[in-house]
Amino acid sequence: MSILIIQTGGTIDKNYPKSINGWGFEIDDAAVDRILSNKALSIDYRIISACKKDSAQLNENDRINILNICQKSNEEQIIITHGTDTITDTGKFLSVIKDKTIVLTGSFLPHAFKNSDAEFNIGMAISAVQLLSKGIYVSLNGIIASPNELQRDPSGKYHT
Repeated sequence: MSILIIQTGGTIDKNYPKSINGWGFEIDDAAVDRILSNKALSIDYRIISACKKDSAQLNENDRINILNICQKSNEEQIIITHGTDTITDTGKFLSVIKDKTIVLTGSFLPHAFKNSDAEFNIGMAISAVQLLSKGIYVSLNGIIASPNELQRDPSGKYHT
């Protein structure tokens, strides 16, 4: 069994600017690669990048690309790292896929920040993708649900 991990960008991958004149965060290499590279995991996985965008900038073409990657992959278990602003939109878009287990996750703080929720959420997603039946799920900060079941409150947290 192998897990496909797809990077799309979002807060989880944001990092401080590399240029001296930079002032905003940049979407960097996949945080999930940094998170998993120093762990003694008993799973096989591969990481690919579909895009490196803030989720508010994702458009239909990006979602079609993500959908195509999922449909064409040999893996039946897929994790998608994604920004939290539109994570449920992408999850709903992917709901046409019925033969795979897909878990979307992200973080509210960049992995580069101390006390980020990124490592916890990646760990949850790895467990979830192995235990859940085929379908599309969002896993964030201790909750796992269908994207259709999640609501976001004014503080930014998701609830069922």
